[in-house]
Amino acid sequence: MPVLAKGRYRVRLADGPADIAAAQALRHLCFHGRAGLDCDEFDQICQHILVEDGRDGALVCVFRLLALPNGGAIGSSYSAQYYNLSALAHYAGPMAEMGRFCIHPAYKDPDILRVAWGALTGIVDQQGVEMLFGCASFHGTEAEQYHDAFAMLRARHVAPKRWLPKVKAPRVFCFSRLSQYLPDAKQAMRRMPPLLRTYLLMGGWVSDHAVVDGQMNTLHVFTGLEIAAIPPARARLLRAVAAGA
Repeated sequence: MPVLAKGRYRVRLADGPADIAAAQALRHLCFHGRAGLDCDEFDQICQHILVEDGRDGALVCVFRLLALPNGGAIGSSYSAQYYNLSALAHYAGPMAEMGRFCIHPAYKDPDILRVAWGALTGIVDQQGVEMLFGCASFHGTEAEQYHDAFAMLRARHVAPKRWLPKVKAPRVFCFSRLSQYLPDAKQAMRRMPPLLRTYLLMGGWVSDHAVVDGQMNTLHVFTGLEIAAIPPARARLLRAVAAGA
């Protein structure tokens, strides 16, 4: 049973090992640029969401969700391997970690991201999630190419102090190094991953540093979004997509 069918795309939950293996194969292609399986111990405890092309069933986008009852369980999240999330341990409401989000490199249709967010909105509402979080990844491990983006994040989008993640990973790029850097706004937005741009448009915030992840060949930032803080007009649009309108 699909979670959502919209236009040429349908979204459904993974149903068994074959679906999870297909998601892992797409993740490996997107993150490593070649065939293989991207898998870890979190796959066993997450809900996997698949976006398919309704014309031929091709898998075009995947992500996974880990539901947490509140911030007291955040130490069991994927993100907690890389960030000190002690500030969020006091968060009282239900949370969900979204991870391993990727879109097949052969598909450039912006509707894929919109449909994925619509499906996610429906799941978040159904489960009563109050905060969505995860790691937003920049391709490669050289921070210099992302100075404009990181400087803009530092200036406009760093987490409020009460939730701010602290440094934990051995290799990080601290945004404070760019305190005197004047970012080019257009270049900054061009270099932002589409997923992160969407988070920010909805009022999301980020850590004040990026983690250098050599294994995944990425620089990633912790990203949080309080559902109640999403601008009403944008929330209505997302819920309209979630409803199939």
